[in-house]
Amino acid sequence: MKWNLRLAAANRGIWNASELQRMLAEHGLVISAGKMSGLWSGEPASIKLDDLNIICAVLGCGVEELLIAEPEKVKRVDDAQGEQAATAVSGGPPVVPKRKDGRSLPPT
Repeated sequence: MKWNLRLAAANRGIWNASELQRMLAEHGLVISAGKMSGLWSGEPASIKLDDLNIICAVLGCGVEELLIAEPEKVKRVDDAQGEQAATAVSGGPPVVPKRKDGRSLPPT
């Protein structure tokens, strides 16, 4: 996914992060200067859906304008390679879930 906040804001005449930050605060979303900088100039690692909703309301846009799908960047891994990769990453046998009461599960 590509984060497109800066262009979406510019299309509405909002040219700097502090102006958008003020507008968001008027709608109840108070964002620190550091987090606003990350939203404005980079790609956030995560964003709350409620925050995204307020950003869309302030900008008068839809989520599809802020988040642009990039399906060409998704790589397909066949099932055999996926299982091998999962085992290699964990460094051992697959993890077996345990019961909540602490008792072990019967053998398979």
